[in-house]
Amino acid sequence: MRIYTDCQFITRTIKVGELTKSQLIQKLKQRSILMNEYAKRLLSDDKFTTSDTKYSLKIVELTVENLGFPNGSTMPQIFKRASELGLELCPLELGPHLRLEYLNQPEGNKGNPSQKHKAPSGSITIASEIVSEDDYFPKGFYLRKINGVLWLRAYIADDLHVWNPDDHFIFCQQQI
Repeated sequence: MRIYTDCQFITRTIKVGELTKSQLIQKLKQRSILMNEYAKRLLSDDKFTTSDTKYSLKIVELTVENLGFPNGSTMPQIFKRASELGLELCPLELGPHLRLEYLNQPEGNKGNPSQKHKAPSGSITIASEIVSEDDYFPKGFYLRKINGVLWLRAYIADDLHVWNPDDHFIFCQQQI
């Protein structure tokens, strides 16, 4: 089994910050990016904060299997292993900024209908600090493209949910 850094992964550098919540929401609307109700709830909550200063993040996208979990794993285990491999959780505000910059995401539902309690096909979950222990409050954002439409979505999952080995996550390598 090939584990980070001895596996296939994607890196990007993303600029974050310098936009208020309302400016982020406006930019998402201008680019015709849709949000689910969980994303709207997370963005509007006081727990979602934005930085006044612009900064860059070097991020890495890889699968749960590439973190060393060929049979899938829970979020606490995924976060722990990522930390052991030198990866960090992303700031929550990365979600909307990454969605605004990553406009050429491949289509996500080609022949794979969504299944309840599973990450949707083609989705990319952004690993960020969990801001509420409430199982019914959104835990973070994920990106998806459905029928040509870009989405910023948020998800709900508890600590017992097992993510599939082919689920994609984004972590920070370092702040630049």
